[in-house]
Amino acid sequence: MLARDYREFKSILDTRGVIFSFSGYLSEGILYSLGDALRHKMALEDTDLTTVKKVFSVFIEQAQNIIRYSAEKVQGNLGKAIELSSGMVTIGTDGDKFFIVCANTMLNEDVPKLKARLEQLAGMDKDAIKAYYKEQLREPPEENSRGATIGLIEIARRASEPIQFDFDPVGDKQQFFCLKVSI
Repeated sequence: MLARDYREFKSILDTRGVIFSFSGYLSEGILYSLGDALRHKMALEDTDLTTVKKVFSVFIEQAQNIIRYSAEKVQGNLGKAIELSSGMVTIGTDGDKFFIVCANTMLNEDVPKLKARLEQLAGMDKDAIKAYYKEQLREPPEENSRGATIGLIEIARRASEPIQFDFDPVGDKQQFFCLKVSI
């Protein structure tokens, strides 16, 4: 039963074109290791360098957003301060495009601001995103920002089609956030 259940799970991932998936607690160290494995996998498949760079860059931005903004965190001190953030990152192919999906829980109070940013970016064409990026580089960082303003614009700049996103309520205080980027 155990092997069959997990074989079925893997089969579902394979059917959806998933080539790489991580779900659990992330840290900068884990991010580095996952990124290294992703780069090697794409190189072994002779993926063109421009695509590798775009996929890798979006993967890193999305994983960093999980690390910085996930509402599910574990913190402690093991001789040094440790913080792990829960979420998932999935990379796959759909036809001739790659997709990168990230997901994590977030606090309800953080949703409206993020949703407005994502709606704005999803409604822009490539030229508008490029101009907005240059404009934001000249602006001082927002108060309490940990980099997501520029990071989201970077993600939209590298996408080959408008970004997709969704929120799903989890209890009274959180929502499950999902962002999909195609390259």
